[in-house]
Amino acid sequence: MFEVRMLRRLSASSAVALLLLSASGCVKEISSDERLDRETQNLAVKDAPGVSELQKLTCDDTTDALGKARNVNREETERLVDYIELYSSLRKRTAMFEEAMNRNPDLSYREGSQQIVNAKDNCVQQTADVRVEFETYVREIIEVPTVQEIKGGNTVTIARLDFNTLRQAIETLEPDDKEALLNRVTSAEKKVSATPASEESGGSGGRKGRK
Repeated sequence: MFEVRMLRRLSASSAVALLLLSASGCVKEISSDERLDRETQNLAVKDAPGVSELQKLTCDDTTDALGKARNVNREETERLVDYIELYSSLRKRTAMFEEAMNRNPDLSYREGSQQIVNAKDNCVQQTADVRVEFETYVREIIEVPTVQEIKGGNTVTIARLDFNTLRQAIETLEPDDKEALLNRVTSAEKKVSATPASEESGGSGGRKGRK
């Protein structure tokens, strides 16, 4: 009798274990992180924030600004300011595209998204091209940051352009050798002859451009 009861208990326990094992094989516990990821993905698919803004964003309007920056008949300080503003603007627009697409990758695959993708690629290319031209000009200036002029019958050394604007250009570009370039500007500033402040700093706008 005792053996029969033990067999019944074992059979009942085995049945429960088998039932739990079957249930665990069919139902998988979803963690809170997984649930949040799924909800976020579903939201990204349904909603694409910034689409209308991105459709209006373009880098096709740089011709005039680039033409002004390249104009060798303008003062070099003014040309440098134009390069700074143009490059900063292009970099900002490119960052807007990249941030939106990183936040919502679905933007690249939506119907009609090719316009946005093309506009983004154009901004990336324009930013890269302007950077090369801008940096080439800055480095050319740093190679010859001062000029000799005759003042009152004497030869004096003056700044080729406003050194603070040149520093701003270097900070904007952020090249790997930024500190070295800034140090060269400081060294050039120390070599400038003792002349009125407006002439030392290129306060009148600097010399005519050379490119």
